[in-house]
Amino acid sequence: MMYRNFLVYRRIWLVIATGFFEPVLYLFSMGVGVGKLIDGFEYNGHVVEYAAFVAPAMLAATAMNGAVMESTFNIFFKLKFEKVYDAILATPMRPIDIARGEITWSLLRGATYSGAFLLLMALMGLVDSWWGLLALPASVVIGFAFAACGMALTTYLRSWQDFEWINVVIMPMFLFSATFFPIDAYDGWLRGLIEVTPLYRGVVLVRELTTGLVTWDSLWSLIYLIAMGCFGLWLANRRLGSMLLK
Repeated sequence: MMYRNFLVYRRIWLVIATGFFEPVLYLFSMGVGVGKLIDGFEYNGHVVEYAAFVAPAMLAATAMNGAVMESTFNIFFKLKFEKVYDAILATPMRPIDIARGEITWSLLRGATYSGAFLLLMALMGLVDSWWGLLALPASVVIGFAFAACGMALTTYLRSWQDFEWINVVIMPMFLFSATFFPIDAYDGWLRGLIEVTPLYRGVVLVRELTTGLVTWDSLWSLIYLIAMGCFGLWLANRRLGSMLLK
């Protein structure tokens, strides 16, 4: 599956490359531009400059967006229109092989964006600790969680119009997962709700690594994202089997 995707995308590599620019624009407009007006935030007992606060959130969002785009729109087209998976299952490959191959390719796309973005952060001086080296594998875990669940949810979609539901979920997570301001801005049940969203867990994990202010929240976030990815892989395999092996 991964080799097939490589053969397809090597002719349209510019499509993948364009996905890198959106978080970079957010970083320069919000992190750098708005950052000139804000001294910084207190984070885990330390004052962190605004650009260094926003940048890891953009890194987590980059991993999410790359994985979701690949594991939803592209997989839906292969599943419903190209009938790629029907042909593949005529070979010795099984539904679990399709799921693992597609999810791996999706998280690699997210990791490619994340690696380039992390390098940009380092060049801008926004990585304050050697813990930041772990931000890239952390981004891979974020990509795994979103790619697996994205593929599983795609099997339930009936038409292109259903993709609006994915945007309804992704956009609020991007805006409210302590991306541009601390979680302390929320109170009560709303804060509790945000703290259990997957992007927030990814933001916490990456932000603590790049700032060097690591707490037990990072371990909880890592367990959460791995569990989410494993569940998504299991569900994607189950759904593909029920849809294609009738």
